[in-house]
Amino acid sequence: MTFQPAPRAAGKRAFVTGAGGGLGAATAHMLARHGAQVFLTDIDADAVASQAADINRELGADVAWAAPHDVREESQWERLLAEAALAMGGLSVLVNNAGVGSLGTVGEIELKEWRRVMAVNVEGVMLGCKHALPYLRDAQPASIINISSLASFKIDPNYTTYNTSKAAVAALTKSVAVDCARQKIDVRCNSIHPAFIRTGIVAPFFAALGEEEATRKLVRGIPMGRLGEPDDVAYAALYLASDESRYVTAAELVLDGGARAV
Repeated sequence: MTFQPAPRAAGKRAFVTGAGGGLGAATAHMLARHGAQVFLTDIDADAVASQAADINRELGADVAWAAPHDVREESQWERLLAEAALAMGGLSVLVNNAGVGSLGTVGEIELKEWRRVMAVNVEGVMLGCKHALPYLRDAQPASIINISSLASFKIDPNYTTYNTSKAAVAALTKSVAVDCARQKIDVRCNSIHPAFIRTGIVAPFFAALGEEEATRKLVRGIPMGRLGEPDDVAYAALYLASDESRYVTAAELVLDGGARAV
């Protein structure tokens, strides 16, 4: 008799932010292909609706739902998490992926831009964790996955605001993880730290320098000598969403082709 493994995320019900494209879309597709139901949100309503429709065309109806979402707005978190739990019959995975980038040294930062990045990258993650926890507590074992960045460890002063925001995500992740563990709540919380991934975030470099030259510059500090792909991150999220990672919490999963080691 041939062993047939169950889908790795069978029965999971996931809420994924920033899922209109890039890492969020790749993660939502990956989780769905491995048996999860997925509720996708993004500030771009058309893009996220298209991603959910693609999942349902591939895998069947009632696998994916979509809604526009500004992660800075607490009332939207409360409403959309309730909608997601109703649609899917609960919630067992939260993927805080929505985020924005920013350029500038500390002497160049404008307060308005600093607050914009912190509101999306840090407050958005905090609000997600805060308001998802009651649902996740009811669906134990459950998982929170926060997308941080290699930039939280490898500092470039030209990205001061972004670096700071992603380091804050890593610290917040540990706080949530330890809080849940001490309360004996089976809700894990981990962060993923990618280096440059081939998504829209590198498009400005490609436009300015050409793909070949931009890639050469982006990977010069990466021992593996290549950019990451969206599915590299999606597979990591799949592991953390699945019960394979039941003993993993407060971890920093670094996906950088070896860059942190050099």
